[in-house]
Amino acid sequence: MAPTTPAPGLARSIRRWDLVGVVLNGVIGAGIFGLPSKVFALAGTYSLFAFGLCALCVSFIVLSFAEVASRFTGSGGPYLYARANYGSLAGFTIGWLVWIARITSFAANCSLLPVYLGFFFPGAASGLGRAVIITVVVSLLGVVNVVGVRPVANASNAFVFGKLLPLAIFVIVGFFFLDPARFSLAAAPAYRPFAQAVLLLVYAFTGFEMGVIPAGEVRNPERTLPAALLTGMAIVVTFYVLIQVVCIGTLPELAASRRPLADAANRFLGAGGAAMITFAIVMSLAGNLNVLILSASRIIFAMGELGDLPPRMAEIHPHYRTPIASVLATVVVMLALTLSGTFIYLVALSTISRLVTYFATCSVLPIMRRKAAHASKVFLMPGGVPIAFIGMAIVIWLLSNCTLVEVRDTAIALSVGLLFYTLARRAPGLKKG
Repeated sequence: MAPTTPAPGLARSIRRWDLVGVVLNGVIGAGIFGLPSKVFALAGTYSLFAFGLCALCVSFIVLSFAEVASRFTGSGGPYLYARANYGSLAGFTIGWLVWIARITSFAANCSLLPVYLGFFFPGAASGLGRAVIITVVVSLLGVVNVVGVRPVANASNAFVFGKLLPLAIFVIVGFFFLDPARFSLAAAPAYRPFAQAVLLLVYAFTGFEMGVIPAGEVRNPERTLPAALLTGMAIVVTFYVLIQVVCIGTLPELAASRRPLADAANRFLGAGGAAMITFAIVMSLAGNLNVLILSASRIIFAMGELGDLPPRMAEIHPHYRTPIASVLATVVVMLALTLSGTFIYLVALSTISRLVTYFATCSVLPIMRRKAAHASKVFLMPGGVPIAFIGMAIVIWLLSNCTLVEVRDTAIALSVGLLFYTLARRAPGLKKG
């Protein structure tokens, strides 16, 4: 009998700085280009402290992710963590919510792309032009995600450079035009608007979890994942604070601005500055869309691999070594949602989905520390258990601000997912466990 050729596995081609790029593309989307004016309207100059407090809150969650991620080498991220500690049903619930959050975020951000491209190409933001742009962009990113994880990483790195370079120019040049009088701390905001500013900023720091999902394609994930998470978030915090400083110091009408970075750049760089920021937004959106496909497809790949979805989702292309079926399924759903506009009714799902994911991962850390099987740790966070509990408390606070509509819509989406789960688990010959 002739020997059989082993089925190809995923290629571990993502290096540390590639993963930092994935984190940066996951976190920095379009939000930071509009948030400076919104948080300034709420907290004034104290918005700088709001950024700092928000970064501190998110750091508890990020640190928990860093330690938990260092204990796994397969793809799936939060889905894998929940499944290993709470069982198949809990794992599927988290995985499904992560996937829903990814596809709705993709549709929302992809719909913005023609709007900003309209700055350079009039007519791109509506009608046939919009549909063509969305279809071409999604198709190209889909092809990149099919032909190999290395091209995905290269594209991610290029998009990071395309967005950070204009932002760095904005910050460096802007510092020469700061008006010190704009930084008065005389009028402190009331607690409620300041808390609203912090709450608003929290969501500008989310998306870092996309860096842990493709762990099965990361080189030396036990060390690479924690380092990339912490490095990426440190870069994010630095840029966010410096951007806010420049916006406050150069744009007197910041509180009323709808395009704060573009308006500020126009002040000290002219029309070219506004064009530069618009280009950065386009690059930022494209980079975000690229890693959304990467992370969303790896979630359902992992679910297929462990038997919580049909095993077809775990099929790997023999040449490209990418999860071909999960990539194609994800891209088709993303394109349909974006073109139809139905994602508008689903965007609220992203908030609760992310927060539940964060709570589940923080809650896993104390459990895993008690398990003897996980006694050998690559990344051991000082004060890990208290930090994880603080992270859970922060998530509960954030969840308390969610609306009943968001809860209802999340419950409906989860019910649909559980139907798929039930059908998959009853399929004959499906891997159980």
